[in-house]
Amino acid sequence: MTDIKVIIPAFNEADSIAHVINEIPKSVSEVIVVNNNSTDDTVKNAEAAGATVLTETRKGYGYACLKGLDYVASTSKKPDIIVFIDGDYSDYPEELDKIVAPILENDIDFVVGARTKSLREEGSMTPQQIFGNWLATFLMRLFFGAKFTDLGPFRAIKYEKLKELNMEDKTYGWTVEMQLKVLKKKMTYTEVPVRYKRRIGISKVSGTVKGSIFAGIKILGWIFKYSIK
Repeated sequence: MTDIKVIIPAFNEADSIAHVINEIPKSVSEVIVVNNNSTDDTVKNAEAAGATVLTETRKGYGYACLKGLDYVASTSKKPDIIVFIDGDYSDYPEELDKIVAPILENDIDFVVGARTKSLREEGSMTPQQIFGNWLATFLMRLFFGAKFTDLGPFRAIKYEKLKELNMEDKTYGWTVEMQLKVLKKKMTYTEVPVRYKRRIGISKVSGTVKGSIFAGIKILGWIFKYSIK
């Protein structure tokens, strides 16, 4: 039986985290929530919902994801697939089986849940998110011939392939770093259209001008770094 573990970075997601955990399919062996300096009841609510809860005090999406991966590496039984999903309930956790299907059925290495316009709730993505996704994926097509249309955080990857990527970004560049390294290492990949809804609470990245600017700088920095290698 395929072993699937889920990693959820979470910063002040007390109102949403239990919804996310409770709607993850039973095909998952362990849900790992990485508390990234939350000041609310994120930890209590995640534990009550049955998740393994870790704490990463260094703030940053990448730091939280890396903490989750360090934990997975320390376990005696390694998973076959790692799934990443946000803790804000903007994705539909029950679609996880759809995201891992290309790995299980077609031996694909990496799958991104693409937040297709026709499946998005109106207002679920900010104008800066939409533009940032378009620009990043356009540049990846231009420089690398990529077929990505989104930097969606709901994604699945074979654990052994993820280790090969040697992920390092600590903050906003995590998703684009993963996609660029998949391209550079010529791993197989695909996208699966997923639904997307308004998140619970305010986004820490796209919900602020500062967050949007820093995310944009990080994403473009990774793309140009790889384009000149």
